[in-house]
Amino acid sequence: MVARRTLSSSGSSPKHIPGTAVVDSPETTATAATSTAWWTSPGPVYYNGRHSHADEVLLGTVLDSNRTELRNAVRLFAHDFIAPYAAAIDEANRFPREQLWTELGHLGVLGVTTAVAYGGLGLGLVEHCLIMEELSRASASIGLSYGAHSNLCMMQIDRHGRPAQKEQLLPPLCSGAWIGALAMSETGAGSDVLGSMRTTARQSKRVTDAGSVRSGWCIQGSKMWITNGPDADVLVLYARTPELEPQQAVSAGHATKSNEATALKPSVTAFALQTAQLGSGYRVAQKLDKLGMRGSNTCELLFDSVWVPEDAVLGEPGQGTRVLMSGLDAERLVLSAGPLGIMQACLDVVLPYRPIGTFPLMQAKLADLYGALASSRAHTYGLAASFDSIRLQSGDAGANALSPADRPDSQLRSFRKDCASVILQNAERATQCALQAIQALGGNGYVSDYPTGRLLRDAKLYEIGAGTSEIRRMLIGRELYQAAHPQQNASEQ
Repeated sequence: MVARRTLSSSGSSPKHIPGTAVVDSPETTATAATSTAWWTSPGPVYYNGRHSHADEVLLGTVLDSNRTELRNAVRLFAHDFIAPYAAAIDEANRFPREQLWTELGHLGVLGVTTAVAYGGLGLGLVEHCLIMEELSRASASIGLSYGAHSNLCMMQIDRHGRPAQKEQLLPPLCSGAWIGALAMSETGAGSDVLGSMRTTARQSKRVTDAGSVRSGWCIQGSKMWITNGPDADVLVLYARTPELEPQQAVSAGHATKSNEATALKPSVTAFALQTAQLGSGYRVAQKLDKLGMRGSNTCELLFDSVWVPEDAVLGEPGQGTRVLMSGLDAERLVLSAGPLGIMQACLDVVLPYRPIGTFPLMQAKLADLYGALASSRAHTYGLAASFDSIRLQSGDAGANALSPADRPDSQLRSFRKDCASVILQNAERATQCALQAIQALGGNGYVSDYPTGRLLRDAKLYEIGAGTSEIRRMLIGRELYQAAHPQQNASEQ
């Protein structure tokens, strides 16, 4: 198993991840709370790092000894080294890369689902969700950046990359030396990302200094709302590849349903890119000043005739839609654990607030907060356990060698509505829980001395990012209807 280093500090150190070795190293003696101009002194923490309200019962069906040890290690780390600085992270509108990221790498959680051979833990989505929840409980911003790095970027490289790509990119992403991001969204595309994609990649050759000719792609366009964009060392980028699209035009008034669909379907290619190798044509544009999730940097990325080699393609040319869709359901599932952390943080703030504890109306609010968290947690981890079970049975490591019908992606297709449902419900419940936490604290809930306002601002993002609530409802309704009318669907294809 890959060696891991734990954070050294004047206080207690978190336990290392189960099955990993602890390596003492001089460079790890500094605390995560490195003193800088903006990294202020620790603030209040509203929960105990070794205790959570009744989650032993809620998670009893999925927690074994290893998962419990993993969760407790992450919880203690988040409690000691993230939660005290959550307010400072939000106020500074800055991602604490130098203070926290490499320490998360030392803890071993950045590559939780990445194969052990490339520096990861080789675990499943249950463990991924446990980590996502605990980090988000301490700081939703850090949880969001973690999800974009470990799930949106690393999981796609691990599942679709060639061995050379994995060997080059995954180890530094696992260690925390590099930060990963997904570059998919674009200005003006809305939720129709694929159909409205304007960023293009065209085949291009380049003469090297040695005089040889290399094949590659020239990328032109921009990407918007990119989580981790300002800090990214690795991008999983999707671009339209017009040269691979059908050349025949469908004449107006003579298009059949089949060739009309073919003509309108864009060819998309996925790329795994090292930003340091993209040259002067690549530029980080404005960093966005967001309402919430302010400690998770977001920006626009510009690509002006950026040449990348042929081996930067992730998967196969023209098959980017397959790469994207194969990870979309897991993306929704893992990100749905972020709102769980926010809901738990709402309880963490409200429960110790003594003025409300004896009033029946306020006790009813506590019941509502707990009920929302309990049902959402059961939904999330039950679905994650089902995902892991199917992937384990199918042998996800060799998925590309299986027939299309036997691949885990095909078997998991039936869970698409469930993954959309879990993030839909969790996101909206987290927003409502944050509103109720503000109400429960009264005037104190409305001032910045308490974290309830930050929790509300952070929670709202999950109703917008990774597909809006409206798109999720549309997807769920469509999936239910198609499942009920399979013959009609076949006739329309």
